[in-house]
Amino acid sequence: MNVIVDSAELLGKLVYYLLEASFYSVIPKKKKDVTGEIVLITGAGSGLGRLMAILFAKLGAILVLWDIDQEGNMETRRLIEAKGPSKVFAYTCDCSNRQEVYRIADQVKKEVGDVTILINNAGVVTGKLFLDIPDHMVEKNFSVNAISHFWTYKAFLPAMMKANHGHLVCISSVAGTVGTSTLSDYSASKFAAFGFAESIFLELALLLKKNIKTTIVCPFFIESDMFNGCVSKYPMVLPLLKQDYVAERIVNGILEEQVYLIIPKFMSFALFLKQALPTKMTIALSKFFGMDICMASFKGRENTNQVQMKTEKITPANSTSIQS
Repeated sequence: MNVIVDSAELLGKLVYYLLEASFYSVIPKKKKDVTGEIVLITGAGSGLGRLMAILFAKLGAILVLWDIDQEGNMETRRLIEAKGPSKVFAYTCDCSNRQEVYRIADQVKKEVGDVTILINNAGVVTGKLFLDIPDHMVEKNFSVNAISHFWTYKAFLPAMMKANHGHLVCISSVAGTVGTSTLSDYSASKFAAFGFAESIFLELALLLKKNIKTTIVCPFFIESDMFNGCVSKYPMVLPLLKQDYVAERIVNGILEEQVYLIIPKFMSFALFLKQALPTKMTIALSKFFGMDICMASFKGRENTNQVQMKTEKITPANSTSIQS
């Protein structure tokens, strides 16, 4: 008898949610107000993190900037403050270091307050064939791109759960949904980040913490220092994404409380084809779109090691320090 009741209830929910999704596909959701929300962004010292910070500052949010690059993070702070009165705090923090994350998190709670929007954006990429990847870079990719999310969630999620209010944002990648040649360590770490964020989303839903939202972002390759040298075989069909465009899409997705955000939308169809088509057809499509050559001229951030060595000598002392 329970099976019949449960099945009827499930059918009713499915019809309701389908109608709800159809409604919001025509009429966009009302965007939430983030005025006064405490937004922490990792990797805020450059690129996408910096752009998102600037956008959230314009919306009246209180910004907490984390980056391993102190100089870059302070520049982000200066850029925000130059645009008008804003509450912005910058901290030096290596997200891959668990003890450092917890220590700086405690400092943020004392000096700023409980974080209500957490954006895990910090990332690294190697861009080499698997057998050419140094062991320490495999570990670094997982430490920064995935495992650091465990530490930031543990640091800030308890307060969100107590208040039943918050928003968790994972910047994954299209490479976190489909294996990508010459990006084995990066792709695997982004798969891990995606899986972790999705698992916590479902866990919170089952715990009835409905006011703690989740957004999982999967963009295609972005024109940035991180993917310097990456090319698109047919840019008219599938161009590299502009950083400004991606930042705006992400902030808008957060304001609309979208759970999954694939950029561009075309990639959603490509991911569907990956599951629906025979494997050989998938390989043929990958070659057509140039996934075998897109990283051939990859350079990446040329000063990554120098920044890492420099920041390892810095001891965070106060809220004018920084993270990536």
